Amino acid sequence: MKTKSVRACSTPNRREALGVGALGLGAVLGGCATASGQGTAEAQVAQPPTAAGATTQAAAPRAPRGDGRLLTPTISAYIANIRTASVNPEFLELGKRHILDTLAAAVSCKDLEPAMLGRKYALAKSADAKNGATMLATKERAGLVDAAFGSAMIVHGSEINDFIPSAFVQPGPAVVGVAFALAENRGGSGHDVLRACVAGYELCGRLPKALGVRTLYDSGLANHGIGPCFGAAATAASMLDLSPEKVALVMSYAAQQASGSWQWLLDNDHVEKTFVFAGVGARNGIEAALMVEAGYTGVTDCFDNPGGYMNHKAFSLGADHDPFYLIEDLDTRSEFHHTAYKRYPVGGPTQPVVQALLELLPKTSPETVESIVMEMPGRWEAFRNAEMPALNLRYLASIILIDGRLDLVSAQDRVRFNTDTRVHELKKKDGRRPRARSRNPGRAGARRARPRQADRRPHRPPRALRAVCARFPLAPDDARGCDGQGNGTDVARPRPPPHHRSHRRHDEHRAFGQRLGNRPDDCDLKSSQ
Repeated sequence: MKTKSVRACSTPNRREALGVGALGLGAVLGGCATASGQGTAEAQVAQPPTAAGATTQAAAPRAPRGDGRLLTPTISAYIANIRTASVNPEFLELGKRHILDTLAAAVSCKDLEPAMLGRKYALAKSADAKNGATMLATKERAGLVDAAFGSAMIVHGSEINDFIPSAFVQPGPAVVGVAFALAENRGGSGHDVLRACVAGYELCGRLPKALGVRTLYDSGLANHGIGPCFGAAATAASMLDLSPEKVALVMSYAAQQASGSWQWLLDNDHVEKTFVFAGVGARNGIEAALMVEAGYTGVTDCFDNPGGYMNHKAFSLGADHDPFYLIEDLDTRSEFHHTAYKRYPVGGPTQPVVQALLELLPKTSPETVESIVMEMPGRWEAFRNAEMPALNLRYLASIILIDGRLDLVSAQDRVRFNTDTRVHELKKKDGRRPRARSRNPGRAGARRARPRQADRRPHRPPRALRAVCARFPLAPDDARGCDGQGNGTDVARPRPPPHHRSHRRHDEHRAFGQRLGNRPDDCDLKSSQ
């Protein structure tokens, strides 16, 4: 099917209120300096490789990069010292915004099924624990590890949290859930929480890219579980104020527990997926740090030792294995610039379509629509027939036309999805037309969705809506926002200069995403990154 892109443009919502909300959060988190401007990242999600895609374009392993520094001591010192280190004020400001975004997701999702199951499980295990913490957005207390697990499950309940498309991870649930649990349990300050989350986001985004995004898939390991485990471990190590030597051990115990399978793609109920994307990383990451605090010893150089985790042949033989990425420009470049918010309470792949439909609302109504034509690349039927309401484009298009808006409750309403006769009637107006695949599916660019009308005269309403889904994230300089009056405003930070290595590496991850397969992902590019 022919590939097209949509320019991101939306009316203000709770996610875009972060510029105001972060100021209030700053009072809690230590009053750090406010960065000028507001950053965002590519807001569309790549999808996992098909069986054929995973075996094509085989290449020899890349030549090792580096500047002579050892990985384990460098990353361990970074995590251990971040409480008192000089951190770019911009990174701290972005940290506040993403913490606020995560808390908003927790409040919105606490009563959804994955969140309720996470809460129920945590309470069943340790509701009477004296050494515990409160789960986010609730008054329920559980043991420390179980509280962190439950909080992560709550945040990811409907997958409206932030995500890193280039790493296939969603850092907020595990990182922020662990930070707040330990802050309450150990009396940590807002300053400690903010700095620990900055470290957690870095590990969550960098580790999968260092191992190799494609390499992880070829190994059968889900980035979505690997990254949050290390991110949560780094956050917990910082909150516990562990020394660099002990942080190195935390990384080893995180490596022993980092896990996750791509079979989450088969989960229609969003429960196993929430466990992989959020719960398991939070639980295993915080346990790694608590075990080392309790005196556990082990391997102290898991990222440098030829027999260690980073250099195992399962990763080292991969074409995109790049260990040096873990510490490259650690003090001057942040994974926050690759981390995106979700504008709407739906999965990542459906965001552009929802945007297009909302923009077209003033020009149409359910009574005047003859057909709804939606074009997507790849396995488009996965989104046409998705069992999850928030991923089913026919359902989303129908309720947007009926209600004149989209809210969290309707987007997640499985009862309405199954029983609303008016929705079912509109879904029958699906005028899908498969199109030939573009010769250049990775082309960056943007094209607005536009109504297709039988009669173009101004007084005639459109008889069809065309929602064109982006193939892959737009470059930041192509992203535009909307000020609510239909005037485009730049909401993206400039990319690093073309010669900058991080620019090239990020483009390599994007190029990989352009070759990915056809199943719905998280922001992750997911369903979630």
